[in-house]
Amino acid sequence: MTVTGAKDSTVKRRLRLGMVGGGRGAFIGAVHRMAARLDDRWELVAGALSSDPERALHSGADLHLRPDRIYADFNEMARREPRLKDGIDAVAIVTPNHAHVAPARAFLKAGIHVICDKPLTTTRQEADELSRLAKETGLIFAVTHNYTGYPLVRQAQAMVAAGDLGNIRLVQVEYAQDWLGTRAEDAGNKQAEWRTDPARSGPAGAVGDIGTHAFNLAEFITGDQVAMLAADLNTFVEGRRLDDNAHMLLRFSSGAQGTLWCSQVATGQENALRIRVYGDKAGLVWQQEDPNVLTFMPLGAPPRLIRRNGAGADEISRAASRIPGGHPEGYLEAFAQIYTDIAEQIAARLESREPDPFSLLVPTVEDGVRGVQFIDAAVRSSQRNAGWVEV
Repeated sequence: MTVTGAKDSTVKRRLRLGMVGGGRGAFIGAVHRMAARLDDRWELVAGALSSDPERALHSGADLHLRPDRIYADFNEMARREPRLKDGIDAVAIVTPNHAHVAPARAFLKAGIHVICDKPLTTTRQEADELSRLAKETGLIFAVTHNYTGYPLVRQAQAMVAAGDLGNIRLVQVEYAQDWLGTRAEDAGNKQAEWRTDPARSGPAGAVGDIGTHAFNLAEFITGDQVAMLAADLNTFVEGRRLDDNAHMLLRFSSGAQGTLWCSQVATGQENALRIRVYGDKAGLVWQQEDPNVLTFMPLGAPPRLIRRNGAGADEISRAASRIPGGHPEGYLEAFAQIYTDIAEQIAARLESREPDPFSLLVPTVEDGVRGVQFIDAAVRSSQRNAGWVEV
């Protein structure tokens, strides 16, 4: 079965977006909405914004949705929207992890493209199910590993692919925060509550929440897959039910080796995502808290600073930039790049043309499956006293 989802021969409008989750009090839903609006390619027109009908109604009113496009249940939204002349082109699923599968399944079966937060699911079986369903329908299924939208992350990937670093030997990636250094889940912090609850977060805490981003970044930039890992998951805050820190050793399919550290109890660290990649010709370093600079280190030569949209930036970096060099771009712009690329892919289908090749860098359902496989492997390894396991 192939579903194109096309309603028009040409696109002379903003694409129509629906949202599941992301109502009052939600952090990531607001980020998705800002990202979708930034390049003026999307308009939020419908939503099932909460599992609580009253909260859903008030959340929709906050966002100025028409009353008849505010849904108390995502199943109703999936049934009704395809029947409307101005029905949604895609749905963004921004619920806690355990609530990704059911709406993703419903909207795929309804012929609607899906944009899903990570991790894709809480089990490997469910991840495989969504992957199969996406292939059967032929619909776009994107997973918002938003750090891949940064211009210099894309430049780093292109440089590795072009052989500028030579054969990759070492990869070091880390993602450190401190916001769960105390029992925030007992202090009314909604984000902490569900992220530390195995029933809603899945089998991993920090590993699932931010470790998946580090893992995805390592595979995205290197173009290589982690074949095996040895993981030591820790819970430093007494009484917490899921990990808040993890150290891992990585073995890549190419023979490269690496390390991954993720922590939400690293005191003093706000959002420190950083990656180092070393080949036999050169190395590179990128960090999210200074995202407009990529450090390139050729063997036997002084390091070079490559700036977003500046000297040394390639076309792939410039294509993901919005403003001249010297004006910083950051988290929201990188997130917006994912939405803009998805819009380009959908518009190309509606116009019966090939999409811009750069738009195809968006993480797919298969990247989402890889993230779930990573979580599963990390948990299994830690249960075996940090023994090596296949991913």
